[in-house]
Amino acid sequence: MADPATYRPAPGEIPDAPGVYRFRDEHGRVVYVGKAKSLRNRLNSYFQDLAGLHPRTQQMVTTAASVQWTVVGTEVEALALEYSWIKEFDPRFNVKYRDDKSYPYLAVTMADEVPRVQVMRGAKRRGTRYFGPYAHAWAIRETVDLLLRVFPVRTCSAGVFKRAKQQGRPCLLGYIDKCSAPCVGRIGVDEHHQLAQDFCDFMAGDTARFTRRLTARMKEAAAELDFERAARLRDDIATLEKATERNAVVLSDGTDADLFAMAGDELEAAVQVFHVRDGRIRGQRGWVVEKVEDLDDAALVEHLLQQVYGGEDAGTAPGAVPREVLVPVLPANLDEVQAWLSGLRGSRVSVRVPQRGDKRELAATVLRNAEHALALHRTRRAGDLTTRSQALREIQEALDLPSAPLRIECYDVSHNQGTYQSASMVVFEDGLARKSEYRLFSVRGPEGQGARDDTAAMHEVITRRFRRYLAERAESHDLDLGDADDEDAPRSGPVDERTGRPARFAYPPNLVVVDGGPPQVAAAAAAMAELGIDDVALCGLAKRLEEVWVPGEEYPVILQRSSEGLYLLQRVRDEAHRFAITAHRKRRSKGMTASALDDVPGLGPARKAALLRHFGSVKRLRAASAEEIATVPGMGARTAEAVVAALAPAAEPGAAGVGVTPGGSDEAAAASPGTMGT
Repeated sequence: MADPATYRPAPGEIPDAPGVYRFRDEHGRVVYVGKAKSLRNRLNSYFQDLAGLHPRTQQMVTTAASVQWTVVGTEVEALALEYSWIKEFDPRFNVKYRDDKSYPYLAVTMADEVPRVQVMRGAKRRGTRYFGPYAHAWAIRETVDLLLRVFPVRTCSAGVFKRAKQQGRPCLLGYIDKCSAPCVGRIGVDEHHQLAQDFCDFMAGDTARFTRRLTARMKEAAAELDFERAARLRDDIATLEKATERNAVVLSDGTDADLFAMAGDELEAAVQVFHVRDGRIRGQRGWVVEKVEDLDDAALVEHLLQQVYGGEDAGTAPGAVPREVLVPVLPANLDEVQAWLSGLRGSRVSVRVPQRGDKRELAATVLRNAEHALALHRTRRAGDLTTRSQALREIQEALDLPSAPLRIECYDVSHNQGTYQSASMVVFEDGLARKSEYRLFSVRGPEGQGARDDTAAMHEVITRRFRRYLAERAESHDLDLGDADDEDAPRSGPVDERTGRPARFAYPPNLVVVDGGPPQVAAAAAAMAELGIDDVALCGLAKRLEEVWVPGEEYPVILQRSSEGLYLLQRVRDEAHRFAITAHRKRRSKGMTASALDDVPGLGPARKAALLRHFGSVKRLRAASAEEIATVPGMGARTAEAVVAALAPAAEPGAAGVGVTPGGSDEAAAASPGTMGT
C-alpha cells in the first residue's frame, strides 16, 4: 500500500486547466482515468486526509504510485478523451457498463425517408450520422430539446409517426413547434430532409451560417419592436453556441495518425505525441531531449521519427506506423523519410504539417502539452538543490573562480533602433531567481539622448550599478574603493531607514553576466576597471552558439551542451532578456501615447479633451494665446498660462529626449521598488 504523499505533485506543477488524469500503480498499469474542469483543483482533492475520502477512493490512491495528466482545451474534449482512455486501458477503479454498452451517441438516421434524431448505442449503422460521445443519455436529450427550437426535426419512433400519419393529427411536439410535423404534411419530405441536413451540419461544426441567420432575424425583430421574439432568438443563439462547443480531440472515424509537437530552446526540447486510431486518441507519449548536436527543427524531427519508429519492434507491432504522421516542421529528407515509413507499414505513409481543421486544432493541443511538459521539467530541474549545487560548481570550475557564485547578476539592453533604451538587472541567489532584487535602468547617454550603441549602454549601466554599490558601502565605512563623490551616486546608508532592509546596491555579486559576446564583455570590464572593482568575476553569454566569454581571453569557454552550469547561465540570460524587453515595450507604449499636455498642472483628462475638441489639434493649440485658451469652458487664466508655457518652443527639446530623467539622477528611482533611473 503506497502513501499518496510520496507521489503527490508540487502545488505549482499542476495546471489550472481542463484535462484528463491517469493514476498508475507501481507496475505502470492505469488504475483510474478521470476528467476535470480544473486539473489542479481535482487532483488536490485526492491528496487530502485519507479519512475524508470515500473508501473506494482511499483504495485507489493507496494502490496508485504515480499520477499523470494531459491538458485539453474544453470540458467537452476532456469528456471525449476520458471515454477513449477508459476503453483503451480498462482501469479497475472506473465504473463500467455491466452490459458492455458503449457511451451513448446522438444519431440522425439520414438513410430514412424521414430522418429521425435519437439516442443510439452499440455498433454504428450505415447511413446514420453520429455525434458524441456523451457521458449520459440525458445529456443528449437535453441537447436535442434545445436544438429542436431551431431545427424541429422528427424525434418520434416509427410507430408514433405511422399512427399520427393515419390520424392526420401530429403529436404534442408538433403542437408546441418542436417538430415540423412531416407526418401530416406540414412540411414536405424533401424540406424535412434538408432540415435534418442542416441539423447535422450544425452539429458537425458549421455554426457560423446558422448563427448569422438567427442574428439577422433577431435584428429584424428588434427593428420591428417585437422584443419578445428578439429575446427568444437571442436565447436561441446562446443555446446553439453552448450546445456546439467544439471537440478538438475527436476526429472523423477512420483517422489513423500520430501528431507530434515540440517546444524548446537551444539546449533542450520537450516532445509530445498523440496516437490517434479510428478517430480516437489511444495513447500519449512525451520526452525531454537534450540537443547534444547543433540541429535545426527539421533535422530534429527527422531524428525523432527515426527513434520513435525505428525500434526493434516498431515495424512489426500492428498499427505502430499510422497512415499519417503530422509534424510541426517537415524533415529535410521528406521523400526518404516517407519511403522508409511506408516500408515499415507496408502501405503508403504521409508525413505533413496540418494546416487547417480538426487536425490543426488537435496539433495545438499537443503543443500545449509539450510547452507544459517543458515548463514542468525546468521547474523540477531548477528547484532541485543537488542540481543547483552542481550548476554553481561547474560555473566555478569553468571560470576558475575562488568560490561558487552564490549571487549572480545578469544585464541586458533592449531598444528599438536606439530609442526608448532600457536595461535590466536580474539577480539569482543560490541558483534561484530573486525577483525582489531585479532592477531597471533607463539608458541616458552622455547628452541625455541615449547611448550610441549596445556597448556604450552596457558601460553606462555597469558604471551606474557599481557606483551605487561603492557609495552605499562607503556610507557604511566598511569599504573604501574608488571615488564615490559623483552626482550620479545618491547617498543612502547600507540600511534603508524607512524599511529597515539592506540598501539595494550594498551587496556585490560574485559573478556578473552580460548578454552578448566580446564587445559587451569588454565594455562591462572597462566600466568595472574604471571604478576599481577587481573582486567581482565577469563573463558574457553569446546566444548563437552559447559560448561563455571572459575578459581578455581570445577564445571562449565552452561548456558541455548538457551541462547544468550552462543551463543555469542560459536561464539567467533569458530572464534578463525577458525583463529588459518587457520594460522597453512598456516605455515605448507609454511614449507613443504621451502628450505635451500630460505634465501641465491642473489639467486633467476632461480639460485636455475639451481643449483638443475646441482647437482640433495640438498644433492649433500651440498657436493660441492664453486669452483664447481661457475662453474654453472649464479653463481658468492660470491654467491657460500653464498650457502656453508647456507648449512653448523652449520646452520641445526636453520633451523629445529619450530616456531622460528629471534631475539626471538615480535618486528618484530609489523611491520606487524595481526601477532605477526611470
